[in-house]
Amino acid sequence: MKEIISTDNAPGAIGPYSQAIKAGGLVFCSGQIPIDPATGNFVSDNVGEQTDQVLKNLSAVLEAAGSSLDGVVKTTVFLADMGDFAEMNEIYGKYFDSNKPARATVQAARLPRDARVEIECIALIG
Repeated sequence: MKEIISTDNAPGAIGPYSQAIKAGGLVFCSGQIPIDPATGNFVSDNVGEQTDQVLKNLSAVLEAAGSSLDGVVKTTVFLADMGDFAEMNEIYGKYFDSNKPARATVQAARLPRDARVEIECIALIG
C-alpha cells in the first residue's frame, strides 16, 4: 500500500507526480528545486542559496511524511554544472553533519526551470 504525501510548506508538483510517496516504511521524495513555496520563485541564482532552499523543501516534505533529514538513507544530487560541486557540497554538509546518507551526484544537461541544483531522497519513516 502506498500513500501520497503533499504539503503546502514545499513547492507543489509542476507535473504529473507527487511530492513524495510513503510505502513499506520508507518515503520516496521527488526531486526538489530551489523554489520558495511562499513566492513560487527561485530564491537566488547562487548555487549555495539554491541548495539551501532545496534542502529546506525536502525537509518540509519529509516532515509531512512523518520523517526528517535524520531519516534520509540515500540522496541523488543533480547539478547543472559539476563546477558547482564544492559550493553545493558545503551547504549540503551543514544539513547532513552527523547523518551522512549514501549519495550520488551527477551533472544533468538541464534541470527543471533551469535550476542549478535538484535533490531527491529516500528516507525511513518514524
